[in-house]
Amino acid sequence: MDGYVPEPTDLVISVDSATVRRGRAKLLTDVSWHVELDERWVVLGPNGAGKTTLLNLVAARTHPTAGTVHLLGERMGAVDVFELRPRIGLATALLAEQIPADETVANVVVTAAWGVVGRWREEYDTLDEERALALLSQLGVAELAGRLYGTLSEGERKRVQIARALMTDPELLLLDEPAAGLDLGARESLVQRLSALALDPDAPAIVLVTHHVEEIPPGFTHALLIADGGVVASGLMDDTLTGENLSKTFGIPLELTRNGDRYTARAV
Repeated sequence: MDGYVPEPTDLVISVDSATVRRGRAKLLTDVSWHVELDERWVVLGPNGAGKTTLLNLVAARTHPTAGTVHLLGERMGAVDVFELRPRIGLATALLAEQIPADETVANVVVTAAWGVVGRWREEYDTLDEERALALLSQLGVAELAGRLYGTLSEGERKRVQIARALMTDPELLLLDEPAAGLDLGARESLVQRLSALALDPDAPAIVLVTHHVEEIPPGFTHALLIADGGVVASGLMDDTLTGENLSKTFGIPLELTRNGDRYTARAV
């Protein structure tokens, strides 16, 4: 029905007038954002815009100072976050730094089932082991299952981290700059894999944070542009990702070019 607005409990993410302060600094200011089950969002903004803070908010890693946040139908502050977090797949640089270099790739993925980093004495059944291998195959790195994580290239590590984030069959997948630090070939290979995931109707809702429009995989449906802790523009990709909105977001005149389902941007 035209004009229908879902209830917060019917949405994957419902952020309403959220502000996050640390001391006197405001990291986010009056941010509202809503994500439905079948949507794939890219979050764009410059360094210091508040992207990581927003991601931590919707990963149930931090609480808003003001406003409300509902995740997967649960209101933050009224739910046990340790029960909520396994329903959210998360791949970030901070988490990647905690993965032991001497852990096998298969163990890096399967340990997500217990929410731990580094295999110890916990037990995994055959279905867990098979799922981990299937996810590595889906990301194109099944042959690395027996390798030590520390011996992988950066591009291989990024794929393993995404496989780990998918291990618990999450209802929401959050990817923080998955293509950062990759060379051109590794970036394009990862973009292809993420595009296949985005186009899979059985995949969870996805949020991908990036600085660069060139890293947006085909199949992503919506964009959220933020700067200085606030929303510049939000909505369907075609309506939101424009040269004018990018210019406002990054504070420099930018021209956006679209070639098929891919984008490039340059200074005017």
